[in-house]
Amino acid sequence: MGMALVTVPRFTVDDLDRFPDDGNRYELLDGVLLVTPAPRAVHQIVATRIAARLHNAAGSFAHVVGPGAISVPPRTQLQPDILVYPSRFSPVTDWAKVDEHWLAVEVLSRSSRMYDREFKRDAYFALGLREVWLVDIGDESIEVCRARGPGRIVRDTIRWNVPGTEVVVDLALRDVLADTQADGP
Repeated sequence: MGMALVTVPRFTVDDLDRFPDDGNRYELLDGVLLVTPAPRAVHQIVATRIAARLHNAAGSFAHVVGPGAISVPPRTQLQPDILVYPSRFSPVTDWAKVDEHWLAVEVLSRSSRMYDREFKRDAYFALGLREVWLVDIGDESIEVCRARGPGRIVRDTIRWNVPGTEVVVDLALRDVLADTQADGP
């Protein structure tokens, strides 16, 4: 007896507008829907700290948004926790018209860890991103990726060069991750 194959529904970027505003994050990777629940407070605090430091150092050259969207209609739209792209794009530019992305930052959580590390990281590079950071709060590290596959694990300070400038952003993990570890079991 043969096993029935399940057909996976395919969606478009336009379909995303019809999903409920329920706190979940709805993303598409080649038409496949990725759904993750709303992040916990610690996730958002870490993302906000990183975004603030990036904005303070690079804000005159770049837009630093969180979350952002990398949209390649009709079937792909990913939303990194933080997206950095050139300020030559007007703040009102449609996501699909932003064709240069410098940095995507994903703060890993239980619900998104597999997607972020196994699917989205490599998809970002296929979409033209220059660099991806995977922030692991529990491991107190950031995996810095500049190409597909695993990157370099950083446990102290990241130095990021703003493309096309001489601006260097130093990001100390101890500051970003301060007070984020659980007090007990």
